[in-house]
Amino acid sequence: MITISLCLIVKNEEQTLDRCLSSVANIVDEIIIVDTGSTDLTKMIAQKYTKQLYDFKWIDDFAAARNYAFSQATKDYILWLDADDVVKKEDNLRLNTLKQTLDTSVDSVTMEYHLGFDSYGNVTSSNRRNRLVKRSNQFRWIGAVHEYLEVRGNIINSDIAVTHSSVHHDSDRNLSIYEQRLSLGEQFSPRDLYYFANELLDHQMYERAITFYEKFLNTKEGWIEDNISACGKLSDCYHGLNNEQKALESALRSLQYDSPRAEFCCRIGYHFLQHNQINNAIFWYDTATRLEPVTDHWGFRNLACSTWLPQLQLCVCYDRIGNYVLAYEHNEKARQYRNDDPKIHQNKTYLESILHKVEVTTIPGDVL
Repeated sequence: MITISLCLIVKNEEQTLDRCLSSVANIVDEIIIVDTGSTDLTKMIAQKYTKQLYDFKWIDDFAAARNYAFSQATKDYILWLDADDVVKKEDNLRLNTLKQTLDTSVDSVTMEYHLGFDSYGNVTSSNRRNRLVKRSNQFRWIGAVHEYLEVRGNIINSDIAVTHSSVHHDSDRNLSIYEQRLSLGEQFSPRDLYYFANELLDHQMYERAITFYEKFLNTKEGWIEDNISACGKLSDCYHGLNNEQKALESALRSLQYDSPRAEFCCRIGYHFLQHNQINNAIFWYDTATRLEPVTDHWGFRNLACSTWLPQLQLCVCYDRIGNYVLAYEHNEKARQYRNDDPKIHQNKTYLESILHKVEVTTIPGDVL
């Protein structure tokens, strides 16, 4: 059985730290917490779980702080989390099983990262990250902002998920770091260009974001998932600028990087639906339903786009053109995923009333 060091970097996490640590404390063999300047009760909470609490002077570099935390680990493998992450009960059990059975030839174990949820608790946004890594390999974090763990060797994908459950977020922190680096004349890597553009988009600085997404794509050195994502985010920028034609062109641009993704099929379908080009909308939504869900790629995924959403939109499309039978069929398929959704049940009642009327009016008179 392997041993595990849990590593976190924290600052003013009194609202979430206890929840995070309690979700994995029964599994890990040591907990290492690196504080980058808390002024609340974070350190007091950390001391309930560990004596390995270290101070690290914040230098606007997340990778430096994480690498310092990793340097304090002493166990076979390192598990990393953020203070606003939790490991739910079912995933705690899976992690415990993994700890009991993991072959020590494994260099890294990836886990799902659940980032967004709908009102019914279904995961709507997720990706995959290297979460448990062999300490002796001395893997390093890279990047001052939106850092990543550079991993190689024998990597396996697990069915364990880490759930992100944020309470607060300093929305200006990352943008400020990038702006400072830019003002100092630093040459941004393709990855920096992409994430800086993301920060600009988050702050609704659309025109400037477009500039940096284009710079990123023009390097032709981006990771394929970031290239595809950048096309979607460019579409968001143009939508924010009320340029729907460029928004459509940006979404279609994603097709040059890989086969169609359900998220983009739904995005394109929505454009045509909004412009009442129903047959075009049906084509793209139908395509989304026919794509096999991708479960092992590392990019962000909106699971709604490969499950209930295109079915519900097809219901809308077929209703628009008066094909109530197909509208009803697709609403039923959507209901398989979201049986508690009141809108889907409203559709069901509405369509059944129409279909019943059609059925009654087509019965021969001598039968009545």
